[in-house]
Amino acid sequence: MSEAEKAEPSTGRTVGPVDAALAPDPADPAPQRKGGSVRRFLRILGPGLVTGVADDDPSGVATYSQAGASLGMGLMWTAPLSLGLMYTVQEICDRTALVTGDSLGALVRRRFPRGARWVVLVLVVALITANGLNVAADLAAIGSGMELLHLGPRQLWAAIAGVALTAAVVWGSFDKLAKLFKWLCLVLLAYLGVLAVAHVAWREVGAGLLGLRMTWGWDELALVVAVLGTTISPYMFFWESGQRVEELRRTAGGRDPYVPWARRPMRRRDLHQLTLLRVDVFTGMLISTLGMAAIIISTASTIGRNGPVEIHTAAEAAKALAPIAGPLATVVFAIGFIATGVLAVPVLASSGAMAMAGLLGKPWGFDKSLRRAPLFYVLIAAGTLGGVAIAYVSSNPIDLLVLSAIINGIAAAPFLVVIMLISNSRTLLGEHRNGVVSNVVGWLTAGIMAVAGAAGVYVTLFPPT
Repeated sequence: MSEAEKAEPSTGRTVGPVDAALAPDPADPAPQRKGGSVRRFLRILGPGLVTGVADDDPSGVATYSQAGASLGMGLMWTAPLSLGLMYTVQEICDRTALVTGDSLGALVRRRFPRGARWVVLVLVVALITANGLNVAADLAAIGSGMELLHLGPRQLWAAIAGVALTAAVVWGSFDKLAKLFKWLCLVLLAYLGVLAVAHVAWREVGAGLLGLRMTWGWDELALVVAVLGTTISPYMFFWESGQRVEELRRTAGGRDPYVPWARRPMRRRDLHQLTLLRVDVFTGMLISTLGMAAIIISTASTIGRNGPVEIHTAAEAAKALAPIAGPLATVVFAIGFIATGVLAVPVLASSGAMAMAGLLGKPWGFDKSLRRAPLFYVLIAAGTLGGVAIAYVSSNPIDLLVLSAIINGIAAAPFLVVIMLISNSRTLLGEHRNGVVSNVVGWLTAGIMAVAGAAGVYVTLFPPT
């Protein structure tokens, strides 16, 4: 996607820590053959995979379930559209981190003057607020899932999950968290498993993918906006960038700073690393989209097969599956959104903290101690524990998701504009700035999200009667 298409020969300049870490080990004549092809592929996966799976959190499950239960296969066409838009935006976010070694928050600080940074600061505060509401809704969903499995009351499990996740993020290591996040990504296979008992009419799925089952009205428009807002959320931008920087720090043995790519010619191994990054991002977005499609198809083939049905939460969708697809489908569905909730909560809380700390020039990162990065961890703890409190007192998580969706809808387009300006900066990215395809799709995504955000606000404030 970037303008650099060919690797340039080495100029013999001093090799930085990351360059040395990425270089083949002379003692290992064939390092790429170790562990087999599957294990090598799994090692490639990281920020792209985690970001994609976290996107299918309980709020996303609820949105996709509502789309399938009320409109059948009508919104299946949004799956391939979302895949293209998500991949382009997340590849840009990941590439800016790989090339500069800085998170998006830090790049805003480098790219824009003080006045513009204040505008972004307001947007980041809005992001943290929306993430906090989403965390509360996801914790409530985790509690509801545990209640569905007859393991205890919803409020108790929401509190346990929130406190445990806060402790894991604040006192855990990045390596352990990264491995845990990767294993949790396997849970999306649960949604694919529901298709086995859903008696799917695949001809209808094909028609839905081509947009032949879509009917337009205010209710349908509201769901289109909800689906796009769920799949292309601002927190994904900052998490993708932040986790990539974390991995670069770990690869370099924790030595920071290192020599950014933008300050030297591109080398062959750099191009290889960029290719691996794109594989990671595409895999994550593809798995996310497959999970989204599986939820829409399974709910459309079961809950919505006899006409539109209102589904407001992931727990409601799981309950509704029982009399149609059997109790096992309910259990599988519940396990799915519990695990994605456990993955999404720290991602939501951390992304805003990464954005704020980077923007203010403060230390951040899971590789740093609480003493070295107090603001980063305080923001994470405040977001997660605040979500616990809201989830405990709130009786209707839907209201939280609606408000979160409105805030994200307003903030998504401005954040995308910021990302596009950063990724086109010759000063920051040099030859690795956006190419034609990235620019066309990136600006198109910003335009689509601007329209979707405006439509979402209108439909929410003036609901159709």
